[in-house]
Amino acid sequence: MPIFDSSVPVEYARSLLSAAEEQGCDTRALLAELGIYPEDIEDGRYFSAVKYGQLYQRIMWLMQDECFGMMSGGKVRWGSFRLLCLTLIHCENLRQAVIRAGEFSEICRGFRVRSTLVEGDGDLASIRMAGIESLSEEAFQDMMSVDNADSIRTSLAVWHRFHCWLIGQEIPLVSISFSFPCPESFKALAESYPAQIQFNQPYNGFELHKDYLDARVIQNPQTLDEFIRMAPYHLVISDSARSTLKSKVRTILSKDVSESMPGAEAVASQLNLSVTTLRRHLQQENTSFQKIKDECRLEAAIHYLGCKDLTNSVISERLGFDETSAFFRAFKKWTGLTPGEYRKQMALEQGIAGPGVL
Repeated sequence: MPIFDSSVPVEYARSLLSAAEEQGCDTRALLAELGIYPEDIEDGRYFSAVKYGQLYQRIMWLMQDECFGMMSGGKVRWGSFRLLCLTLIHCENLRQAVIRAGEFSEICRGFRVRSTLVEGDGDLASIRMAGIESLSEEAFQDMMSVDNADSIRTSLAVWHRFHCWLIGQEIPLVSISFSFPCPESFKALAESYPAQIQFNQPYNGFELHKDYLDARVIQNPQTLDEFIRMAPYHLVISDSARSTLKSKVRTILSKDVSESMPGAEAVASQLNLSVTTLRRHLQQENTSFQKIKDECRLEAAIHYLGCKDLTNSVISERLGFDETSAFFRAFKKWTGLTPGEYRKQMALEQGIAGPGVL
C-alpha cells in the first residue's frame, strides 16, 4: 500500500458513501472491493487521497452518473462532461466559458443546477449556483440547504479547479459564500479562513477578480484527452480552500507530473517565497518538496495503472521518467509492488473491469 500521507477531509468520503447508499449501492462490498477498511472512514479527520480517488471513480461508474457526489440535482449521463469540455475549450476567454457552461447545463439531461456569472461595477465578479429555468425557486432553495453542504462544497471546489485548468493558471479566490449556517464538518475550514469563508449568504459561490475572466482559454483537444483521463479525481482532491503550504505546493505540482514538473525554485517563486523559506515551512509541516513531488507522481501513476489501454512504458513517459526501469524502481519503492503486480492486485480486488476512459 502507498506509504504517503496525502489526504482529503474524511467528510468527503463519508458524504460520497452516504449518497451511494441512498441510491442502493452496497457500500460494504464496495469498500471491501477497494481494500478500504470501515475504520478508515469512521475514525480521524482525513482520508487517503489515493483511496478517495479510487472510491469516487468506482461509485461514478456503478451509478453511471458523471456528477455523482456533486450538486447537479440529477443523474448526468456518461459522456456529458467530455461534451461540456469540448464546448468550452473553443471559447475565447474564461468569461465566455463560464457563460457557456451555464447554457450547457440548461440543455444537458440530468442537470438541475447551473453556474451563473454576476459582474458588478467594481473589480470583483462572482460565480454562483443557480437553478435551471425549469426548476422552481422553492425546489432550488431546498437543494441549497445544509443537508447538501458537502456536495455544494465539493462542487464549488471542482468548479474552481476546472476554471483554473481552462486558463492554465491559478485563480485566487477573494471569498467563498455558503447560503447555510456553518456545519460541524466545515468548522476547521472556517477557522482557517475567517475572512474569506462566509455563511448565511444570499448564494453559494465564490468571488474572483474580473481580470481573470479576460484570461484566454488555452486548452485544446489534445490536452483535453489527458484531462479527461484524470477527471474528476484531480479536481475533487485539489480543494484550494485547504490552508497548508503542502496543499498549495501539491496544487502547483499536480498540474503537470511529466518531466516538465516545476522544481523547488519555480514553485517557491509562484508562492512568493525563497527556496529556503519554502523548504523550512514544509519541514515544519513534517514533509518535504521531494516527498510532495513523489506523492503527486504516485497518485497519477495509480490512476494511469487503472487505465487498461495504457502500457507501463507510456505511463513511465507521462510521469517524466527517462526509462521505464526507473519508473518500476520508483513505484516499487513507493508501494512495495511493481506496476505489473499492482495491476494484478487491483484486478483481483475489483473482480470486474474498471471504468476505463470517460
